Amino acid sequence: MTIQQAQQQVDEWIKSVGVRYFNELTNLGILMEEVGELSRLMVRTYGEQSFKESDQGKELGDEMADVLWVLLCLANQTGVNLTEALQQNLEKKTSRDKSRHRDNEKLQG
Repeated sequence: MTIQQAQQQVDEWIKSVGVRYFNELTNLGILMEEVGELSRLMVRTYGEQSFKESDQGKELGDEMADVLWVLLCLANQTGVNLTEALQQNLEKKTSRDKSRHRDNEKLQG
């Protein structure tokens, strides 16, 4: 599935099953909640915090997909083509950072 296809599928789902989009600010709040849930699982899986009973059954991929879902909703609502935005962002980073990371002593083996 391409990013464009994902945006289209989310839009179709929202309009058929979800009835309508939540407004942009509500979706921004939901995005922050989903990022928090992903963060919680990451710090328990890779960090030093221990798991709680409420963490049972949570999967990183599912939490990441929740974040992506809401981001796709926001892109659709605001008219952002994420394929184009990501391509432009990669070009910006490549131009800006072409030697920055290679020259960073902290990243050397």
